[in-house]
Amino acid sequence: MEKKYERFGVMLDCSRNAVMTVSAVKRMIDCLAKMGYDTLELYTEDTYEVEGEPFFGYLRGRYTGEEIQEIDAYAKAHGVELIPCIQTLAHFTAFVRNGQCGGMFDTADILLVGEDRTYEFIDHLFASLAKNFSSRQVNIGMDEAHMVGLGRYLDKHGHRNRFDILIEHLQKVAEIAKKYGFHAHMWSDMFFRLANNGGYYSNNVINVPENVKKSLPDNVDLVYWDYYHVEKEIYDVMFQSHEGFNGETWFAGGAWSWDGFAPYNAKTLKTMKPAMESVIEHGVKNVLITMWGDNGRECSPFALLPSLYAVRQYADGNFDQEKIEKGFKKLFGLDYADFSRLDIPNKLSADAEDWFGNPCKSLLYPDPFMGLLDCSAEQRPIPYAQYSDILAEIAPRMGDFAYLFESMSKLCSVLAIKAELGVKTRKAYKAGDKKALTALIGDYKEVDVRLDAFHAAFYALWHKDNKPYGWEIQDARLGGLSRRIKTCAMRLEAYVAGKTDKIEELEEEILPYWDGMLSHNNYESLISRSLL
Repeated sequence: MEKKYERFGVMLDCSRNAVMTVSAVKRMIDCLAKMGYDTLELYTEDTYEVEGEPFFGYLRGRYTGEEIQEIDAYAKAHGVELIPCIQTLAHFTAFVRNGQCGGMFDTADILLVGEDRTYEFIDHLFASLAKNFSSRQVNIGMDEAHMVGLGRYLDKHGHRNRFDILIEHLQKVAEIAKKYGFHAHMWSDMFFRLANNGGYYSNNVINVPENVKKSLPDNVDLVYWDYYHVEKEIYDVMFQSHEGFNGETWFAGGAWSWDGFAPYNAKTLKTMKPAMESVIEHGVKNVLITMWGDNGRECSPFALLPSLYAVRQYADGNFDQEKIEKGFKKLFGLDYADFSRLDIPNKLSADAEDWFGNPCKSLLYPDPFMGLLDCSAEQRPIPYAQYSDILAEIAPRMGDFAYLFESMSKLCSVLAIKAELGVKTRKAYKAGDKKALTALIGDYKEVDVRLDAFHAAFYALWHKDNKPYGWEIQDARLGGLSRRIKTCAMRLEAYVAGKTDKIEELEEEILPYWDGMLSHNNYESLISRSLL
């Protein structure tokens, strides 16, 4: 029987502070192989060892060459091709912070195109890949370089057509890839953004200039990525828009692992069902399911196993949810519906089906005196105490994955008080109700106790899945929240005792912020209006 796909795989983000341990990657390979996946890409912006670039991945938990070789051998033994997934233009967010490499950058985290040092650096990257990976496929990134050519490049060369800049750089990268025997694929968005006034997606076919389409090097394929749409027609139009480029078109969907602490299996299925219908119709041969980890990757990739299993079934034309759930139970010995309950910290009610946002992160970090998201918390009370109980009840029957449920249960326990703590505090303060404020002081102290319990559970999760690097950021975030909770309790005690006559932050009138939404994943913007 003809093989339906050349590659059907997963991309794991190991660049957003959390670098999965070798043993955790092996556990993921076991799961993927069991479900019928044959490809794994490790997304490593700077988290792999490169000879001649000592600051590349310095103190970031980078994989050594020996670790990559160990993972590669394990993957191969299990019928999985391990493919490097790197960057060769933008997204060098961590690396650019090293003063040793500043001369290589155009603006922000985008490499300075046309410089000898830039291509020496890229050559070093490929030398590392060639030495440690057995596959000669490579994902070269090159996505979201919105400001390419508009920083130091503009100062040096003046304004140029940015298609020309992009193509010239791509051709040089492709030459280096070919030197080491690699066939590349790259995210396609920059071609479409430059042709479509900055937008990637469209309801109508996007006409990229023919000369640009034909300029794609012969060892480079494009990857159309889309994690958002629930209408098959959008995917159809985008596949049509990719027609005419040299090479194959890959597709990358998303398993929603990047929006705070909890997964979104439900959102994944709503987007991936129409996506896979379109993939099948258009005969796409290479498919990736990306698992990003934006803003610190708090969510474990293992929390998306129900989605990954379902999508692999979609790929073979099985869209019957009942059959999918039975198949998951047979394969893993775990109840599909139970496992999918990991979604509930981000739901407005335990049985809600619609995607809403990431309230479990949006409501954890805001300062209780500043009221940034009080309007949202007040409009949308969420039964977190119930969620905590549900997840705690499921945990004992989840075997090796119990730790995921224990962590999320402890988070929901914190949020059972913390989510509306600022709302209640300001309301009591405005009413001059010192009796209510005195009672709330106890809530502040209880939040701190529960926060310690969540910290311990999240610590266990992180260190089961990841190297220790990057955890220091979670310590700083959760430790900062704990310290602030203590400070607020102390100031309330002083106020109710008459030692101070007011609390200035609580005097402020709260303006509607972010229009009532609870879908913000950036820690810095959640905690305060002051600069971090």
